[in-house]
Amino acid sequence: MPQVYFLCTGNSCRSQMAEGWARHLLGPDWRIASAGVEVHGLNPVAVQVMAEAGVDISHQTSTLIDPDYLRTCDLVITLCGDARDRCPVTPATVSKRHWPLPDPAQATGTAADRLAVFRQVRDELRRRVAALAREAARG
Repeated sequence: MPQVYFLCTGNSCRSQMAEGWARHLLGPDWRIASAGVEVHGLNPVAVQVMAEAGVDISHQTSTLIDPDYLRTCDLVITLCGDARDRCPVTPATVSKRHWPLPDPAQATGTAADRLAVFRQVRDELRRRVAALAREAARG
């Protein structure tokens, strides 16, 4: 069973949304988790925008990187430079990818402006996880 880990700084937005999409698009044949180099709690706006897309992440929790899970992954995807730079060393057998996406929690402007950034990141994550699912299906 393939195992993937989505990592960002606080495991509050990007990695949580990526985990939600992966569970939705990759299905039960994958082990899927997300974590952060810090714990910032699950961002309620991430929950809101994922619900708009039909994916419930409300029961996910913000967690620190688990070194044991990390070592046994097939794929680790970092979603920010901080996570990429601070991620613990992994064995050579672990494939790594970096998807540098803006942190929607840092968005400024009106509530509508900030919500738009969350939606843009959500949609980009969906595209990237869907591409990963197609790639995995090809073998």
